Amino acid sequence: MDLRLPGPRGLLRRPRRLIAAAAAVVVLAGAGTWTAVADDDAPAVRHADRVLAVGDGVRLDTSYFTSAATGRRPAVLLAHGFGGSKEDVRQQAEDLARDGYAVLTWSARGFGKSSGRIGLNDPKGEVADVSKLIDWLAKQPQVELDKSGDPRLGMAGGSYGGAISLLTAGYDDRVDAIAPAITYWNLADALFPNGVFKKLWAGIFVNSGGGCANFEPRLCEMYERVAESGAPDTEARELLEERSPSAVGDRIDVPTLLIQGQSDSLFPLGQADAAARAIRAGGAPVDVDWIAGGHDGGDMETSRVQQRVTAWFDRYLKDDKGAETGPAFRVTRTGGIDSTDGEALLRGASADTYPGLESGVRSVPLSGREQTFDNPPGAGPPAVSALPGLGAGAGLAQLSALGIGISLDFPGQYARFESAPLSQDLRITGSPTATVHVQSSSEDAVLFAKVYDVGPDGRRQVLPSQLVTPVRVEGAKAGKDVTLTLPAIDYEVGKNHRLRLVLASTDLAYASPAAPATYTVSLKGDLKVPTAPGVTAAAAPLPAWVWWLPLTGAAIALALLLSARRRTATPAPDPALSEVPLQITDLSKRYAKSADRYAVQDLAFRVEKGQVLGLLGPNGAGKTTTLRMLMGLIKPDGGEIRVFGHAIRPGAPVLSRVGAFVEGAGFLPHLSGRENLELYWQATGRPAEDAHLDEALEIAGLGDALARAVRTYSQGMRQRLAIAQAMLGLPDLLILDEPTNGLDPPQIREMREVMIRYAAAGRTVIVSSHLLSEVEQSCTHLVVMDRGRLVQAGPVGEIVGSGDTLLVGTGTPVEDAVVEKIAALPGIASAVLTGDGLLVRLDADGSASRLVAELVRLEVPVASVGPHRRLEDAFLTLIGGSA
Repeated sequence: MDLRLPGPRGLLRRPRRLIAAAAAVVVLAGAGTWTAVADDDAPAVRHADRVLAVGDGVRLDTSYFTSAATGRRPAVLLAHGFGGSKEDVRQQAEDLARDGYAVLTWSARGFGKSSGRIGLNDPKGEVADVSKLIDWLAKQPQVELDKSGDPRLGMAGGSYGGAISLLTAGYDDRVDAIAPAITYWNLADALFPNGVFKKLWAGIFVNSGGGCANFEPRLCEMYERVAESGAPDTEARELLEERSPSAVGDRIDVPTLLIQGQSDSLFPLGQADAAARAIRAGGAPVDVDWIAGGHDGGDMETSRVQQRVTAWFDRYLKDDKGAETGPAFRVTRTGGIDSTDGEALLRGASADTYPGLESGVRSVPLSGREQTFDNPPGAGPPAVSALPGLGAGAGLAQLSALGIGISLDFPGQYARFESAPLSQDLRITGSPTATVHVQSSSEDAVLFAKVYDVGPDGRRQVLPSQLVTPVRVEGAKAGKDVTLTLPAIDYEVGKNHRLRLVLASTDLAYASPAAPATYTVSLKGDLKVPTAPGVTAAAAPLPAWVWWLPLTGAAIALALLLSARRRTATPAPDPALSEVPLQITDLSKRYAKSADRYAVQDLAFRVEKGQVLGLLGPNGAGKTTTLRMLMGLIKPDGGEIRVFGHAIRPGAPVLSRVGAFVEGAGFLPHLSGRENLELYWQATGRPAEDAHLDEALEIAGLGDALARAVRTYSQGMRQRLAIAQAMLGLPDLLILDEPTNGLDPPQIREMREVMIRYAAAGRTVIVSSHLLSEVEQSCTHLVVMDRGRLVQAGPVGEIVGSGDTLLVGTGTPVEDAVVEKIAALPGIASAVLTGDGLLVRLDADGSASRLVAELVRLEVPVASVGPHRRLEDAFLTLIGGSA
């Protein structure tokens, strides 16, 4: 797992002095090498690489970025994440330089091309290094100074780089503003929460640093000791605490923008909360931003965050009082999936003050008897919550915001307590709390507390952000009341859902006691849930077309007026065709920018009620263009389309009698099939009773799957659900474009049955498909197109049965030499062996009786002779083999 995180762009301000002495920086690589970096529109950026000696034989690889503009400017120190190097933040550095900052990046000790051992931001190591970098910046002619040796300076970085920003602000009073992201306040609390070892993340941490030997000896010894025992000791906590920002929290008094991830089991939201409270207590401005991503993956919102950080620095480093730094508190909320690209839909909510983690507490009663469960020998198999090392690649933690659960608890290894169904939606923003009584057969107990969102059916449960609270209960043998502070989240629990408090004895990400034990747990009160009522969601942004469509419409209207053009009135309905689902007359559509090349030309056919019509043709035949004109999506250049006697135009009212399935449909995976269809119909604005939902579902044949989340559906079930969506309202004319794409044979058979059932009630289906054998079995009529023109139309039997191919059944296999003789006979166009005998195609001069006589002459053991013509044969004949 790569812990590197591109740190946000920009930094902040403040005054205080470093405790460790700042020795002079020695430039080992002369003046460095300057290169120019520019694009077409932005100012050129000059870039110089230098190796700086910072004492104790440690050399830091640095890069310095400035624009070509004259005059002094504020400086920014941009730090990288753990396991990374200065190259990870180069793009951000260039952007900041273009925005008018002098930017210095560096690879921390033990990373990139820098030497030294990793000290986990040791005040005497990495923090002292940064003070020497500040000394160097103070001597640069491009850098603005508050006073001699004191540059106007901000710091930013993500994860490890965020922590060094906080630490430097506490140790060196020359830092003026900071913007740390997804980082820790107390590293001991992060890796040893409530006395439990976060073993997987700790192991990833060490491996990302290149192994234990690359760390300072004290750190390596500490890790090996705790990893072996499975429990942190006092010395381990003290070692990490002295390297944590919390050690100097009372000395951080600069404007601070805290950006923390909701999908983060390494450094959860509680770390940023502790930082905000401590820094605000010192009187400094603090804004808090909870982003959708984190160390467990999800959307890092890079562009928005970078803009906000830049504005923060503009305000506090450039003293731009007009800079819009954003609200005091902002949280990104996930609301479903964009069906066009599969990406999560994000929306912001904000408040004028930071609410903390305990605002607007509401009590939710829980029920459940006293329960006993086991910690198994060796703590296995372990329950699963977060998946460190896997989440960042796939954003697994963010899936919980979409109603997708990946957690797992093993029977006999947990207790659970549950609320009644909620009477209304409940938005949780902060840390829920609960008090339980714990008794153990061992002296200490280790428990993992989590609150699930349980769906109305009682089976589907989601663990918000995949977060748990581990807790070591000392003295549990005698019994003890324990107040649990659950992980901070921002999550909405729907109406009729339940909240389920689970206390598990194991978790994959943490160390549990290896010795077996029995735990007994009972409730001591309600679940307390923070709701942060002061946080309000932003309105959904209006699509761009809302703004440009009226202007475009006005421009078109003006153009029509000036050119004296009038719209052609829609032709009146034709009463004689009122019961005819579709009639196409002389339909034509030219290719764009072509006066004589046609996608569809002079097409004409008619479809009656109860028919299943197959629209066939090779690629480029004009099938898709025809369907798009039929659905009113594009306008023909000639001819007309009438549906039940009404001429088709974009938005024509008669289109409400047409249902269409084109290229599949997008569904919300966490909702059931029925819920997705109900949501779709609500969006049409038509009365619920007009949907005929149950009838459409019966035809689609989804059965019990309707109650399951769509994410559990097979491809075939998704296709059937999409067709059920097209059938809502029971349209009289149903258009299906390649409905069997991606389906296996059993699923194709099911789709065939759906189409046949739908048409059986007197409705009409038009299906475009490239599976000729399937069309032959499911369709009653065919329209064959080639190069935009109609080739043939009529019943399937008529088209297939009019062939000139005979199937000759033979009692014994025919030798190849004999087949060649048959193919050379007069009146025979071709002869090939099949599994059933011989397939013989006659030419214009051939006849069946003459063929039989010749076969007898050649001593072919004829058992039967009959016509044989598949749709594929007919199709290829009709289009001349051009498919």
